[in-house]
Amino acid sequence: MKRRAAIALSFAAASFGLSPGLIAAAPALAPAEIVAAAPASAWRPVAPENLLLMEMGDGRRVAIELAPAFAPVHVANVVALTRGKWFDGNAVVRVQDNYVTQWGGADPKRARPAGLVKPPEEYARPASGLALRRLPFADPYAPMTGHADGWPVGSDGTLAWLTHCYGMVGVGRDMPPDAGDSTELYVVIGQSPRQLDRNIALVGRVVGGMDVLSSLPRGTGDIGFYTDPKQNVPIRRAWIAADMPAAERPRYEVMRTDSPTFAAFAEARANRRDAFYIRPAGGVDVCNVPVPTRKAG
Repeated sequence: MKRRAAIALSFAAASFGLSPGLIAAAPALAPAEIVAAAPASAWRPVAPENLLLMEMGDGRRVAIELAPAFAPVHVANVVALTRGKWFDGNAVVRVQDNYVTQWGGADPKRARPAGLVKPPEEYARPASGLALRRLPFADPYAPMTGHADGWPVGSDGTLAWLTHCYGMVGVGRDMPPDAGDSTELYVVIGQSPRQLDRNIALVGRVVGGMDVLSSLPRGTGDIGFYTDPKQNVPIRRAWIAADMPAAERPRYEVMRTDSPTFAAFAEARANRRDAFYIRPAGGVDVCNVPVPTRKAG
């Protein structure tokens, strides 16, 4: 039994790029404890030009990190829409339980700001150039999954794509070949709808204020739309952090997925050995390894 346990630890260590000694040295650490003890070197800052801030009507704020490396045209549209005040005075119009919260389509007759580009699909990008830390477990939606530069990623070795995990932000669209113009965005608030991978452009993920978007009243109309405009949840304003004076910008950080700390975190998510757990699972899917984020300062 002890020999089998040692072999299992060695396999886990090799899979996650850890030394067996590191795993054995702290067998009882929970994932949250690993995050709490992470050194400064384990974190990367969210670039202010990629930080979208949104203030709701009640004053609560949401922070979204944009992902131009995966959907550059869609992200450019999101930035243009934000700077063109599209989201100011707009609203959340749909909250479907265990699925998504959607905003930006409160007034379909509202004129679009100038500068928008009709985007290509951008549902996937070349895998070359991505340093993918691969998870050593089978995935039903992709030949391989893992993390690259702080993002959850699926890949077939040639293409790579962001995965529809909790907190990821995507672009609402009509039927193909329409790919959406970023005027309507949504965030995943429930079980990860991975069937949407490579079918909708993902443009970022919420790094702060997820509770604001996940706790809104559920819509009672088809697929969670509010049936009365009075039910819409107002958005007061949205802006890009880079447009603020540097001293006033909120700062967020994402754990570096190429760090030893993240490797330990991912292994702990796959094999819980802290006091509550009796049997380690021996596996994990990419959406059950949520990349830690935090507000800095």
